Amino acid sequence: MSLLSRYSFSVKPQEAILIVITMFWGGTFLAVQYAVTLSGPFFFVGVRFATAALAVALLSLRTLHKLTWLEVKAGVAIGIAIALGYSLQTWGLQFIPSSKSAFITAMYVPLVPLLQWLCLGRMPGLMPCVGIVLAFIGLIFLAGPGGNLLALGEGEWITLAGAVAIAAEIILISAWAGKVDVRRVTVIQLATASLVAFMAMGPAKETVPPMSTGLLVVALGLGIFSAIIQVTMNWAQRSVSPTRATVIYTGEPVWAGIFGRLAGERLPLLALLGAAFIIVGVLVSELKFKKKKALGQEAPPESL
Repeated sequence: MSLLSRYSFSVKPQEAILIVITMFWGGTFLAVQYAVTLSGPFFFVGVRFATAALAVALLSLRTLHKLTWLEVKAGVAIGIAIALGYSLQTWGLQFIPSSKSAFITAMYVPLVPLLQWLCLGRMPGLMPCVGIVLAFIGLIFLAGPGGNLLALGEGEWITLAGAVAIAAEIILISAWAGKVDVRRVTVIQLATASLVAFMAMGPAKETVPPMSTGLLVVALGLGIFSAIIQVTMNWAQRSVSPTRATVIYTGEPVWAGIFGRLAGERLPLLALLGAAFIIVGVLVSELKFKKKKALGQEAPPESL
């Protein structure tokens, strides 16, 4: 029996949807980088998630009155992680290009299995671990061009801190998946993310920027898209493991690099090699050992 015949490759509908979401997600970095030329990072994130919270709330009016205390706790915890992750990522985009931001943000990939083990006691399987290692190597190659990862600048450190928060978000979503109503908890987490971002404007000494058509279009557009993302993640991760979901999300910097190239950014050869490692990591993580047939159910030997 050949090595490939021992494995099977399958993609659940939930996983396929996460892959599509990741593709669009990669394209948001350019939009956010444009937005931070018109607004401070915390105000932009606040408006973005206030719009998202309102959009989901309008679609969930019939079920909001059933909100439980568990859903409030889950939504607040996830919302704080979202606010930290997106605010730090947006803040970092003031100092580094969109492609590099996407690559460093995706460093949360190797953090999720570690947090999953420490917080939930769930050990990832062999093939997801191999896929994550390959993806991590790819991310190193992707982030390496243009600077030494061991000597990160201000923008890189801020973005890396955001990656830790995003890893925590994924773990928290998985911890409560199946125990809460997706729409209700999404409203709470988006509203919390907006409130935390607005509250951070004071300590950051950030002021409300002058309103412009470009800022409103990007903030409202990404707000609606953020609502779609959060609802989809909450729904899909009921049946997709944190490790598996995380490796799917590693496609984000690849798409960000593609959109960045279309916008004029150019990836060097080493970065393209990193993208290839990420793709291989995603494929490897989808491989499964086929179960052996039970004793006594094996095919009879051929007659002589």
